[in-house]
Amino acid sequence: MKLVIQRVSKASVKVNDKEISKIGKGYLVLIGVNNTDTKSNADYLINKLIKLRLFEDENEKLNLSLKDINGELLLVSQFTLYADCSHGNRPSFKEAAKASYAKDIYDYFVEQCKNILPVVKEGIFGSNMEINLVNDGPVTIIIEK
Repeated sequence: MKLVIQRVSKASVKVNDKEISKIGKGYLVLIGVNNTDTKSNADYLINKLIKLRLFEDENEKLNLSLKDINGELLLVSQFTLYADCSHGNRPSFKEAAKASYAKDIYDYFVEQCKNILPVVKEGIFGSNMEINLVNDGPVTIIIEK
């Protein structure tokens, strides 16, 4: 499982030109699921995500977590995080989980986050989405398990 975490001042998701989700200050997280991921991998990454200290304190040090600042979370599935571009010019996605399996893990990830944080929004799994964000910093972190 792979997460691309972007600290944002705001972010939104549109599907078919209709805004379906938006957040203020917090994280936009792109979530990739591979074919060997489990709920245990998701639990590890959720714990890491929630505890990451990517927001500045009064001394301008990255010491505050999403919970510390009452930040918001926007979760978006993205199988292309598992693109393999090592052969030729057309990416292979053989490491990405099949849609039904990935959706189960993704849905679990979303539900667990909703049990921890007051504001958790999401995209629509498997849809063509337009993501708009203002990356704050910019701060972008990639974590995987």
